[in-house]
Amino acid sequence: MASDMSVTINLRKLEYSPLANPLLEPTEVTVKKRYVKTGTSEELVSTRTGEIRQTAAIYTVDERDDASFVKVFAAGVAAAFDLGRTASRVFQLVLQEYERAPMRQGFAESIELAWFNDGLSGRAVDMSEKTFQRGLKELLAKQFLAPRSPSTFWVNPALFFKGDRVKFITEYRRKGADKPPARDPNTLDWVSGTSDAGAEA
Repeated sequence: MASDMSVTINLRKLEYSPLANPLLEPTEVTVKKRYVKTGTSEELVSTRTGEIRQTAAIYTVDERDDASFVKVFAAGVAAAFDLGRTASRVFQLVLQEYERAPMRQGFAESIELAWFNDGLSGRAVDMSEKTFQRGLKELLAKQFLAPRSPSTFWVNPALFFKGDRVKFITEYRRKGADKPPARDPNTLDWVSGTSDAGAEA
């Protein structure tokens, strides 16, 4: 099932960014009742409130061979971003193209995704062009890719890489944990000298 976000993307009217990759900054994509962050932050401080939070962490390392690693990586990313079936298939194809792309300093900035000879880059991929475009729209909507030119796309470096390890982190929060703590209505504000109850200092 296609993402609702992907319906609003028109592949014929994309805004191109030929000089700079807009996906280099950490991004946040809302997915149903959760959000998924990308980036390299290792902060233990809430970025919204500045509050230091205690977090219990369980860390597991699972070694895989090359083929299994790529499948686990693709499946983990697809699950985290709640990709539809078509977008998941297109993501696998895009990963394969990324593996073929020339690398500079260990990664490729962008990739060519040209559809010709009834296939991606002229290779048969067992899907129609319309199906490919539907999956591509969802990848654009969820910031896996950003248009650089009509057939070239910037890649999100947090989601495309040729490294040998990946971490999928899920944080479980109690419902209502983000609500600010209740404040005593009689506490005086040090700036205004008044309390929530309206008493003056």
